[in-house]
Amino acid sequence: MSFKSLGLSDALLRAISKKGYTTPSIIQEKAIPLVLQGKDVLASAQTGTGKTAGFTLPMLQLLSQEPPLRRRPIRALILTPTRELAAQIYANVQEYGTFLDIRSTVIFGGVNARPQIATLRNGVDILVATPGRLLDLQNQGALSLSKVEILVLDEADRMLDMGFLRDIKRVIALVPKRRQNLLFSATFSKDIRKLAQSILHNPVSVEATPENTTAEKVIQKVYRVDKPQKSELLIKLISEGNWSQVLVFTRTKHGANRLSKKLVSSNISSAAIHGNKTQNARTKALDGFKKGNIRILVATDIAARGLDIPLLPHVVNYELPNVPEDYVHRIGRTGRAGASGEAISLVSAEEYEYVRGIEKLLGEKLVSEEIEGFEADPNYTPPEPEKRGQRPSRKPKQESKGTSGGSQRNRKSNSNSDSSSAKKKKPNSRRRY
Repeated sequence: MSFKSLGLSDALLRAISKKGYTTPSIIQEKAIPLVLQGKDVLASAQTGTGKTAGFTLPMLQLLSQEPPLRRRPIRALILTPTRELAAQIYANVQEYGTFLDIRSTVIFGGVNARPQIATLRNGVDILVATPGRLLDLQNQGALSLSKVEILVLDEADRMLDMGFLRDIKRVIALVPKRRQNLLFSATFSKDIRKLAQSILHNPVSVEATPENTTAEKVIQKVYRVDKPQKSELLIKLISEGNWSQVLVFTRTKHGANRLSKKLVSSNISSAAIHGNKTQNARTKALDGFKKGNIRILVATDIAARGLDIPLLPHVVNYELPNVPEDYVHRIGRTGRAGASGEAISLVSAEEYEYVRGIEKLLGEKLVSEEIEGFEADPNYTPPEPEKRGQRPSRKPKQESKGTSGGSQRNRKSNSNSDSSSAKKKKPNSRRRY
């Protein structure tokens, strides 16, 4: 099947050809015709399957079929959980709309809002936004959603995980009741289906791959190693394997900073990316990583979705996530768009329970092995968790909840936060770092 057979316009076909794409992915084959027909769509797709094009291409075509209005009101709104994902989608919209008279922009927290307001005042057809900054600017009167024709919720499950449900409901109340709705999610949990029922009208469900499956071309390896030896083993793997581009996941911001410094001290270029980093620092680190100036990018789960790094060969779970689904999203950063990749997990005795949770989710056994010189001590006993009421030892601060990044201080100001109602949210039952 070709993109032309999906009913896309010549202008879009030219843009697709310019990017070097020839054959649509499964999610694109299923979703594009439905969106062009004006239907509401509930889509599930594994990361790296091209789902962004699955909604941006038909959206651009639908909007371009009518001449642009003089004042360019916002006619399409794409809501995303993180700044990085918002920036990625905006870049895709610009590339696919190269030969169309369509204006677009992106807004998110952590940066000065004035340039964003100035762009909005000049008029845009498509707005990509994170919930907090969107509501902040709407409250300031800098934008109106009264003319929105198409609403997209991308990575909807992640938005719910991050506590954005209340913000989503506030956004829904601001857009017209008569509109086309597109909801894309990596999973179809009960919460997602409940949200879909409240937003979508007679939706068509499409699924590219079974939920919580990993890309076929991702080679998964598990190395058993004691926690104190993890950094040295990672350095050995990077150095002896001559790895040039590696995305490493930790569970805490403090752990990401500490590991990045350790790598740099071993003459391995590295940068950390997490919620306490400024947006400029995050953007600089990601750009350096993509260009090859930085070999190792150490990240918390804020980067598990939304980072578009073509042909990323290696992903390392320096620490396993305590939520099994996040394992799938982490290793989904490699093996994208049909390419091969390798996902390595360094697992200490404290994390064996996490391995069992991941295996249960995937329905398969993760074969583990040891590397000579870094064998796990069979007599090692993990420390018992602290009892309630016991004064805890000093621990690194947790990743900010309800935002896609930002310090506690920044969350007090809507202009620097990706969630304008973080303080009002009920605490999430699952701890997020």
